[in-house]
Amino acid sequence: MDITVRRLNQLRDRWNTQSLAVQFLLAGGIVSLAAMAIVGFLVTSQIEDGVTRNSAATTALYVDSVIAPILPDMRKSEVLGDTVSRALDETLSQGALGERLLSFKLWRRDGTILYAKDKGLVGKRFEPSDELEAAWTGQVVAEFNKLDDLESAGERARGQPLLEIYNPVLQPWSGEVVAVSEFYEIAGDLERSLNAARLKSWLAVASVVVAFFGLLSLIVFRGSRMIDAQRRSLKERVGELSELLTLNRQLRLRVQRASQRTAALNERLLRKIGADLHDGPAQLVALAALRLDSEILTGATATDEARARELAAVRASLDDAMREIRGICSGLVLPHIEALELSAVLRLAVAEHEQRTGSAVDLSLSSEAPGAFSPSEKICVYRFVQEALNNAFRHAGGVGQTVVQCTNGRRLVVEVTDKGGGFDPAGVRPDGLGLAGLRERIESLGGRFDVESSASGTRVAMHLNSEEFEPA
Repeated sequence: MDITVRRLNQLRDRWNTQSLAVQFLLAGGIVSLAAMAIVGFLVTSQIEDGVTRNSAATTALYVDSVIAPILPDMRKSEVLGDTVSRALDETLSQGALGERLLSFKLWRRDGTILYAKDKGLVGKRFEPSDELEAAWTGQVVAEFNKLDDLESAGERARGQPLLEIYNPVLQPWSGEVVAVSEFYEIAGDLERSLNAARLKSWLAVASVVVAFFGLLSLIVFRGSRMIDAQRRSLKERVGELSELLTLNRQLRLRVQRASQRTAALNERLLRKIGADLHDGPAQLVALAALRLDSEILTGATATDEARARELAAVRASLDDAMREIRGICSGLVLPHIEALELSAVLRLAVAEHEQRTGSAVDLSLSSEAPGAFSPSEKICVYRFVQEALNNAFRHAGGVGQTVVQCTNGRRLVVEVTDKGGGFDPAGVRPDGLGLAGLRERIESLGGRFDVESSASGTRVAMHLNSEEFEPA
């Protein structure tokens, strides 16, 4: 039982894997063959019955017209006399009847054979067959090549195609059936006609079924190809949507992480600014405040020269504090770079670094004019160069500082290198403000950030493709 169920499940799975066209071809082919067989059998049976009945009726009418005048009053005769028998022998053995009829029998109602060409059957009684019973009701019964009665052994032995006909013998004035004549007509022509009719009927039915099934198959195959094409297209679109959903999910997580990192970096930047203000300008202002409260300035015994030196020291502390505040502010406030070209932005960043640090930077710009970049991308480039040069000055002493810019259409690559001692990129803290901040800034615009470092120097690079962004 389990094996049968498993095989049925396997067949069902194999069936479901087939295309609609193949399923229709298999199922429709079986149904069409069954329909063709049923219709063909019904049509040929009707044609065969019709041809057999018509042929039998014609033959029966002819035979009845020939032998009716010979027969006596069958209601009064229990047997046929010798004269009648000889007349029947002569009539049935000569002329057209002799050529067409293989045998002839005359039946009485009780199943007794009153006359037969085969004299050995005369006087014998047989159980009446269904055909004989039907003939006693007034019907002309005919069968083609169905010689299955006991009294038909001689006819079966001939091996010829025969048309068996049961013809009721009627009383002329009353129409009462008084006897039944059974005769076997040699039906070679009928057999050929029936075979031709069968062949034509089967060809006609097969042609109609094949044409109908072929037309439906064309429609189904066309629909199946269209469905398969739509299914493939839908599958591709679903795959693309799945990839987009995965990418959107990754981008959403990336944006969330970037937002969290930005908040943390901003907080650390504020703490750094606070520390810089506290350790620098605040200390100098505090020192100046202490000097203002000194005995030299407030006491009456101090000389004018001492007061002048003390005021000069206070003024120097305040000037240093103001200079450091301006330095901090200059690092926070961006210049107006929105209207500048990309090459001008790079020159500005390099020039400010050289002015602030007194170091030299080698700038190399691509001869190919870069495409249009949005203000956010220009700011990203400016901050990248600013932070990378600051790191090179702070950690490598500003040795061998270079900035290289190249473009390929709308793709921008900016590299900052130095020839310092290098560092281990894996050891950089992920929560730092320098390289981590640069990476977050560049990747938030869909770009890529690379860093390489060795004993011979360090290279940091940014890649941006402005085609991915709308101008701000």
